[in-house]
Amino acid sequence: MPTESRLTRSGRISGRSDLFPKLVSMQKLIDAQHFAVYRLHGSGLPHKQRLVCELDNWGSANSVVGKSFVEVYGEALIEHVDKSLLPLMWNGRDSDSTAETPDFAAFTQRLKPHLLPFAGVAFPVRLGAVGNGYTVFTAKFMDLSSDMIVELHGRSCQLMMELLSLDERRSQAAEALSEREIACLQLAGDGRISEEIAEKLGLSVHTVNAYLGSATIKLDSVNRIQAIAKAIRFGYIS
Repeated sequence: MPTESRLTRSGRISGRSDLFPKLVSMQKLIDAQHFAVYRLHGSGLPHKQRLVCELDNWGSANSVVGKSFVEVYGEALIEHVDKSLLPLMWNGRDSDSTAETPDFAAFTQRLKPHLLPFAGVAFPVRLGAVGNGYTVFTAKFMDLSSDMIVELHGRSCQLMMELLSLDERRSQAAEALSEREIACLQLAGDGRISEEIAEKLGLSVHTVNAYLGSATIKLDSVNRIQAIAKAIRFGYIS
């Protein structure tokens, strides 16, 4: 297996935007047209779960593509990931819209063909209750070697681990920050200095600086500016 596909800890990513170059690189490797990352939400029986798109490059012109994909194959994907980790492939409506892997066919499974205007492959990832899902690539035509399948499946697992890591860090930050810390960060992000924040919130300047200092530490930031940037990225302030 290529070194890049090993599930080792990669460099720390700061946001979902850092995952897009990785997906684009995977897309280019197999000359795919689009990619999407789906995760299963809900718990219990498969019929109570649903696929939610976390990242994609369908684009506004193809906004219905993701919805169509879930409508057509969503139930099959939800059922599959609970039973198998073999990649799924399907053919498009046209006779020349196919996804093939001649030397690896025994280690993939086929979805019902001719239901969508494109062919594709879906790599299942199973990392626990909140880490199950798929990385999907679509194209008019695909001819994938066994090395490509193995490489992309490994990268899909790594990418899902990084997505979970982002969610975990966001959750930890949300629990750590108090309402006062968030309020001070919001006003600081709006360009207010400590004196203005203190007047706005009815606090002393010393208390405001203390809240901003503690928020900076909790967000693992080196200064107030970085703390504001992280708070915006995590969605706690606008």
